[in-house]
Amino acid sequence: MTQKQQYTGLTPQQVAENRKKYGENILTPPEKDPLWRQFLEKFHEPLIIILLVAGLLSVGIACYEHYGLDKGGEVFFEPVGIFVAIMLATGLSFYFEWQANKEFAILNQVNDDEPVEVIRQGNTTMIPRRELVVEDVVVLNTGMEVPADAVLLTSTSLQIDESTLTGEPICHKSERPEEADPDATYPTDQVMKGTKVMEGHAICRVTAVGDHTAQGKVFEAVQIDNSIRTPLDEQLGQLGKWITVVSYIVATGIVVGRIVAYLTAMDHFQWIDFTAYMLQTFMIAVTLIVVSVPEGLPMTVTLCLAYSMRRMLKSNNLVRKMHACETMGATTVVCTDKTGTLTENQMRVDEMKLYGTTDADIVAEGLAVNATASLDYSKSGEPAVLGNPTEGALLLWLHSQGNDYRTIRLQTTTLAELPFSTEHKFMATVVESVARKGQRILYVKGAPEIVFAMCQTADVERREIDQQLAVYQQRAMRTLGFAYQILEPGAPLPIVNHKLQASCLHFIGIAAIADPVRSDVPQAINECMEAGIKVKIVTGDTPGTAREIARQIGLWNDHDTDQSIITGPEFEALSDEEVRLRVEQLKIIARARPMDKRRLVEALQKNGEVVAVTGDGTNDAPALRAAHVGLSMGDGTSVAKEASDITIIDNSFSSIGKAVMWGRSLYQNIQRFLLFQLTVNVTACLLVLFGAFMDTESPLTVTQMLWINLIMDTFAAMALASLPPSHAVMKDKPRNRYKSILTKEMLREIVGVGLFFFLLLLTMLYAFQHTDITSLTDFLQLQLSNKRHISAYELTLLFTVFVMTHFFYLFNARAFGSHRSALHFKGCKGLITIVVIIFVGQVAMVETPGFQKFFNVVSLRWTDWLIIIAGSSLVLWIREAWNLLVTQKRI
Repeated sequence: MTQKQQYTGLTPQQVAENRKKYGENILTPPEKDPLWRQFLEKFHEPLIIILLVAGLLSVGIACYEHYGLDKGGEVFFEPVGIFVAIMLATGLSFYFEWQANKEFAILNQVNDDEPVEVIRQGNTTMIPRRELVVEDVVVLNTGMEVPADAVLLTSTSLQIDESTLTGEPICHKSERPEEADPDATYPTDQVMKGTKVMEGHAICRVTAVGDHTAQGKVFEAVQIDNSIRTPLDEQLGQLGKWITVVSYIVATGIVVGRIVAYLTAMDHFQWIDFTAYMLQTFMIAVTLIVVSVPEGLPMTVTLCLAYSMRRMLKSNNLVRKMHACETMGATTVVCTDKTGTLTENQMRVDEMKLYGTTDADIVAEGLAVNATASLDYSKSGEPAVLGNPTEGALLLWLHSQGNDYRTIRLQTTTLAELPFSTEHKFMATVVESVARKGQRILYVKGAPEIVFAMCQTADVERREIDQQLAVYQQRAMRTLGFAYQILEPGAPLPIVNHKLQASCLHFIGIAAIADPVRSDVPQAINECMEAGIKVKIVTGDTPGTAREIARQIGLWNDHDTDQSIITGPEFEALSDEEVRLRVEQLKIIARARPMDKRRLVEALQKNGEVVAVTGDGTNDAPALRAAHVGLSMGDGTSVAKEASDITIIDNSFSSIGKAVMWGRSLYQNIQRFLLFQLTVNVTACLLVLFGAFMDTESPLTVTQMLWINLIMDTFAAMALASLPPSHAVMKDKPRNRYKSILTKEMLREIVGVGLFFFLLLLTMLYAFQHTDITSLTDFLQLQLSNKRHISAYELTLLFTVFVMTHFFYLFNARAFGSHRSALHFKGCKGLITIVVIIFVGQVAMVETPGFQKFFNVVSLRWTDWLIIIAGSSLVLWIREAWNLLVTQKRI
């Protein structure tokens, strides 16, 4: 306590002045948009905007038809349906993200009321952490979290875990200039807010609090919204523009064609007739624009994302931002930290090299008593390390050998200790030994070359020791050497005035200690690379350690050169242009600071890469926020989780591969729905277009179009969204984010199948217009005559054939790109349920009197139902036969 009293600390007046000048010791929480604004943000999507325009046009048409043409209230079903689609799409997206944010509500909370020991007015007192101010004198003890950035005044064997800021699990700290580490990420005489005291104690003076600390600057950077657009946003934006342009071109064609037809056929021009004709023409054109917009697409995307969001939770990926599900599928680069992500973040004895015939009980006793760390056995499974992680590794090794260090310590009596220091690089303990029945034994542990040089006897040559150490150094392992000496009865203790005076030390051996790579990481890294995804390591560790970890996980090979690795200071010194040119070949950034990782991410994005970032520490937060997808670990810091889009609950890198598989499969499902709905729209638009020139009843009514475009397509969206992921997508390379979501193969099928269906329906429409059809069997003896009025039964046949051909085409669409049978239903219970609903719904709509007036249909004969179902199913059977033929050719 005497040492503490030599520091006076601040007076109440100084505390008040410094708090006013430098602020409070709290992190300013991010400002959240109100819920109504978060909901309105969902209307910024390009397709939602197109739907809004289409909805407003549809309202105008309905008002004209209702008030100008005296039609019934059913004309408002179309605009109501469009706005229902809009509200469902935006509402679902908002709800699922709001629900996920509720699950993350506690992630950024810190215990600002935790008591901290400070010296004020010469007295030691406890205050809440939030009340610390700049210039406060703080007492640090083992196990506590550093409450603010501070400079050391005094310290004793101080070891700090800086992994949350730099990735370094253990850093020696000292106020003495001779112990300064020039390569340290943060100065040796400074301790940073949010790091943890692993060993020793100290007194320090606060230099920064709250937002002005290193942790606060990182947290502030996390809040910066760089408005990175996801690949899906860009592609759907392109699709929306494409649909708009095509629909306007077709609509213009209708207007021009009908004007030409009117002027060609008229005997004498009258403005009143022409105006009425043009108004009707405009209505047809606007109706076609409304029909061409895929109302179900925004809902499809939302349903696919929401379904994947929930299902990914089962693969240990807790998704917070809905877009992240799909964006993972477009990822081209993964930037990952090392500690806790690639490694277990727990030091382990990789090899215990013992020389000679030293008794096992001497080795065990030396490891147990000559250490300051301890193990926590309170939880099930393997005990947790408390204190120095390197010493903890030795205790865990003892545990694996069946020795309980606690029993050994209880049975021995410690007579003298010499703590570890960077000056002499070893520690020593003298005990009354149980292993030697009360004899006094000196145990020494430290740097192997130092300990070996102190020994008078050894069962190994120095040359062999040096060779062994070189092997361990190449593998980036930490090493400790051990020695012991049995003291003569009555001899003075060898530790005097903090110095060791040993005359007969015997060298025992060496322990090689490392933070082991997680067992599943090498396979997961290989899976990512085979999928065309590049992996880059960003760590606060030394270049040697980072390179060795990269080698162990299969990222670093013999062909890599110094161009593939760089240190943080070197990276910072590069210009932006140099960084942009260098980042593609980089595999490792060592000794990295938080902003180095973010700069790497931004440089990769400027090069057109889709970047995912993994991390668990506060140091990773800026990069997690800047990336297209940020993936935090389940046991990471709250700042890291707040910055991320997905939290990997099991901390396993292999879960990233699962997320990529889900993302790619989800994108395929969206493409399959587009294939289906755009084929429907091509058929419908062409039918409406040509129907307008045939001077007949509209082939499809507004409510029928509502069923086709909204109800049927919505169920189709749910069916395709529920398809399970396929591991086969991991054999593909990442897609080109700048290409259209519609591939050439999709466009060929949309146009080809759409034209086929259109020609089939147009032929039927022409036949209905020129003969009286009372049953489909009448086509067997078809005789065409003059143009006539089309009956309700004929229009019902046309509508039902339209629906059923597309119903069976849904099976083809779900198998698109898979080279598998469309009747493969494993894991597709949702699909089966929904297709049954669509089929039953179509039959009920036609055959139920209550629906017939609403949809302008009449009941069909059972023979016609059988013919329609059998004929329409040919769409499926022809595809199956073709797929079987192609598959046989491949074999």
